[in-house]
Amino acid sequence: MTIYFLRHASAGKKMPNPRKDERRPLDQEGILQTRYIGRMLAALEIHIDHIVSSPLKRATQTASVAANEMDIESPIRTHAALRHDARYEDFLEMLSQFRKSDTLLLVGHNPSMAEFLSKTISRKTGTAQVDFKKGAVAKVELTGRSGTLEWMVTPRIARALQSALKSSSRPKTARK
Repeated sequence: MTIYFLRHASAGKKMPNPRKDERRPLDQEGILQTRYIGRMLAALEIHIDHIVSSPLKRATQTASVAANEMDIESPIRTHAALRHDARYEDFLEMLSQFRKSDTLLLVGHNPSMAEFLSKTISRKTGTAQVDFKKGAVAKVELTGRSGTLEWMVTPRIARALQSALKSSSRPKTARK
């Protein structure tokens, strides 16, 4: 199974009221970050069987914007196992529900997403240290319960790649 771990993008400052914070949307930078990541994933022609997101607004928005950029029309599922305070055991239980799937895009929060990614690629020891930036995506090939990190891309890298591709596709002007 291939899992794409996607941390929600920028959503401004945390709100002191937990109920209001759960409804905190992406800010303009977060929308832009997610578009860059979504376009990069689309350019890689990735097929996604299921998109599963934390139920918090900033995560579901990240999932929705990425799905739109990738031209994915299937519904986005939500699961509490991708919340910021979820336990690894809950994450494993959620994954077992999709064991027949080939490819998942999981959208969540730190610190749980960094922990889940670390434990997935370090055979549950959690010794892998992962700096999971907002809006970043990581590709993991999962075999059984252990995974291999194939790559990780931040929105900044995705933006730079897209800029480089645009500039390299422009016709070169002859110098005199």
